[in-house]
Amino acid sequence: MTEAIDLKKVYNELKTLRQEVGFIKKHMFDSDTIMTIEEAKRFEQSLKDLKKGKTTPLSEFKKELEL
Repeated sequence: MTEAIDLKKVYNELKTLRQEVGFIKKHMFDSDTIMTIEEAKRFEQSLKDLKKGKTTPLSEFKKELEL
């Protein structure tokens, strides 16, 4: 009888752990999505350049590279 109870306890603990790991995976942040200060500065500058028309459209860039 004790073995059945122990197996049930192990099963329940594994089930709980599986749920907790699933929760952690779902709510974990991706460190690659966080910008460094330098990346944020470059991003802001690129937005300014885009608004000022200082960028090259992809189609022209491909032509320049002969792609």
